[in-house]
Amino acid sequence: MTASPSAEVHRTRSLREWLVLLVGVLVVAALCVAAGRWQWHRYESKKARVDTIQANFSAAPVPLGDLLAPGEVLAAGDQWRPVELHGTYVPGAEVLLRNRPVGSTPGYHVLVPFEVADDPAVTVVIDRGFVPMGADGASPTDVPATPTGTTTVIARLRLDEAPSDRGAPAGQVQRINVAQVLATAGLPATTPTIGGYGALIVEDGEPAPGLFRLPDPDLDLGSHLSYTFQWFVFAIGAIGGFLLLLRRERREATARAAAAAGPVVVPDDTPDDVAAWLDPTRRRSTPERPVRRARRPSDEEIEDAEAERLGR
Repeated sequence: MTASPSAEVHRTRSLREWLVLLVGVLVVAALCVAAGRWQWHRYESKKARVDTIQANFSAAPVPLGDLLAPGEVLAAGDQWRPVELHGTYVPGAEVLLRNRPVGSTPGYHVLVPFEVADDPAVTVVIDRGFVPMGADGASPTDVPATPTGTTTVIARLRLDEAPSDRGAPAGQVQRINVAQVLATAGLPATTPTIGGYGALIVEDGEPAPGLFRLPDPDLDLGSHLSYTFQWFVFAIGAIGGFLLLLRRERREATARAAAAAGPVVVPDDTPDDVAAWLDPTRRRSTPERPVRRARRPSDEEIEDAEAERLGR
């Protein structure tokens, strides 16, 4: 015998079904919380980067020795800090950084080792600027000559990039890794350097001639913070939906049990408000209108009625 549609609709979930549903809800909520935490960490990372840029980008240049000694690694908090270097570019040591477009324009960054004349001497890789790709797509259009002789360079310090295991044509690199750049430039591995490189601002007070200026860093924090709140709301919604479903089914089960138990017997002498609470069927569908009190007649109406009574 097939169950009626109403019986199927009102079927009460078993304890096992509730447990399975609860586990599913908790898994969904946990995944939402994990996604929210990931977005939050992304936001914090970008916020820390933007704070560092804003603190250092426009700072006054300082001598390199005030921040780093040969062999030391640039601290993350000193990124984008301008430094002033006096010395000479290593002649014939230009290296091209490939696959690093600027403003969606394919091309190359021109990297040149710079020998600082301070004591102790140190060699710093300088990213002088950008040059577009040539017509053949394998080399730049033209690489302007590097200045010769003593030069004063002001550059912003950047963190050394991880080495690349990808090959590159002669004189080119895939990343700005100081050791790989110096090796490609033909300098010995014992060359004293620092754990970072410099992005050129000016040399001898002017931008690098013939090269496009490097773009300013992006300060956009993205949508990570709003995504964080959205994922947490999804987690709360999953748990809240489960609790609402549980409450509704318990209420329906209570109503069905009350209906199956038959009508409530209320003694005749039970006050109306108590009887209506015990037996909801006794409640009026519309509230009873209050009895209006009779209006007191005015003095003129009283005099007219008295005169009519006396036959005047």
